[in-house]
Amino acid sequence: MSQSLADDVNDVDDRAGASGSAPGLARPAGTGSPTDPGHRRRTDVRQALRFLVRRPGLLLSAVVVVLVVLASFWPDLFASQDPLKGVPSENFRGPSGSHWFGTDELGRDVFSRVVHGAQLSLKATIIAVLVAFVVGGLLGVVAGFVGRWVDDVLMRFVDVLLSIPALFLSLALVTALGYGTVKVAIAVGVASVASFARVARAEVLRVRQAVFVEASRASGARWYSVLGRHVLPNAAGPVIVLATLDFGASILAVSALSFLGYGAPPPAPEWGTLISDGRNYLANAWWLTALPGLAIAATVLATNRIARALDGEWSRR
Repeated sequence: MSQSLADDVNDVDDRAGASGSAPGLARPAGTGSPTDPGHRRRTDVRQALRFLVRRPGLLLSAVVVVLVVLASFWPDLFASQDPLKGVPSENFRGPSGSHWFGTDELGRDVFSRVVHGAQLSLKATIIAVLVAFVVGGLLGVVAGFVGRWVDDVLMRFVDVLLSIPALFLSLALVTALGYGTVKVAIAVGVASVASFARVARAEVLRVRQAVFVEASRASGARWYSVLGRHVLPNAAGPVIVLATLDFGASILAVSALSFLGYGAPPPAPEWGTLISDGRNYLANAWWLTALPGLAIAATVLATNRIARALDGEWSRR
């Protein structure tokens, strides 16, 4: 009997040594359990930082987007000069230390105008993406979840929108609504509704046929409970990625309409208006169009790079 007791004690000691702690004692402080929420959060942060460090292009894109957002909400952080006040004696000055983007025909600082123009262009872009996301997502969710004749009617309406080029549809809408930044944003957003509706409908149809959704219905859950707790959270991912992709396309569309003269009236420094004003001086002042165009291109490429990372690289990890 004493031999069996000794064997039991040895088994307990072996298990304690394998687990790294004595039985009955708490885990040492600072070594969180893998199931601890704080430990999982720290692991997720480390993985995200490692993901960014290994992709310098993605990190640069994130920096560009952050700078554009800061310039939109706090332009005085980057430009101290008045974008509307010019010095006629300093007109058509090239890029230099005092004027990073040069000056225009009235002696206004082009860098200040680009920085303050980010506020107008980004505001219009956010409104356009929100309109497309809300209206298109609502149409897609209703069509995919309800089905039957509702799906047929809504999708035929979406097909009509898809048959019209987005820029032509935006031009027609902004002509009917009138000029202005907000009206341009609404026109661009309505032109993007169809793509959001198609993606949202496809995701809702995919999730609606999942096993856990069928189990929830079989257990007697209400339709709004199934929709809110299971369908919408699992179908929102691709729609959010599409919104990130559409952000860059909306910047181009808003700038194109501003270039054509449908945006805010002069002297408002919208990005498209800056390029339109500078095209008459390409021979002797290339910076009036090249540098605002470079700001637009950098913002669009940065948002597209982030959307590509969210859609493919991060989701695969």
